Amino acid sequence: MKQSWKPGTMIYPLPAVMISCGSCPEEYNIITVAWVGTICTNPPMCYISVRPERYSYPILKKNMEFVINLTTKDLAYATDWCGVNSGKDHHKFEEMKLIPGKASLVKAPIIEESPLCIECRVKEIIALGSHDMFIADVVNVLADDRYLNPETGAFDMQKANLMAYSHGKYYELGEMIGKFGWSVQKKK
Repeated sequence: MKQSWKPGTMIYPLPAVMISCGSCPEEYNIITVAWVGTICTNPPMCYISVRPERYSYPILKKNMEFVINLTTKDLAYATDWCGVNSGKDHHKFEEMKLIPGKASLVKAPIIEESPLCIECRVKEIIALGSHDMFIADVVNVLADDRYLNPETGAFDMQKANLMAYSHGKYYELGEMIGKFGWSVQKKK
């Protein structure tokens, strides 16, 4: 039997990502978000949702660019720390000993320690209530060579040891249980 609850955002797990923003080192900041996702494949588009009172909000709005940096078990502490501390009080790159790297097409920095960095340009900002949604075109993706399959060139998500967020907690991703289309694949 199921119980009715008040409406809420219970779609879990989600990626826990670090968003890097700013157009110069004095402005660089990191904000941790879980309200992030894919919108469209062609053209490639994604979104992040940010509360207007967050320190990063005016930086994002002014520059209209950001980088989605995927996080790993090794980045778990920094991911959480960057989410609970404000950039107005902390220089997050320095304090977490993260390296701001040069993105290929946007001015916002990448986080060098991230296995996959998704460069984005904002197309539209939609005010939704507690959060505003930044809808963005994906203009480039930078993948760490250590996680690329040498034969196929594909990014190995399992090898990267990515982490997820679920209702206030962080988790490692587990073993693969199937692949897209395996349920209808012809048996040999």
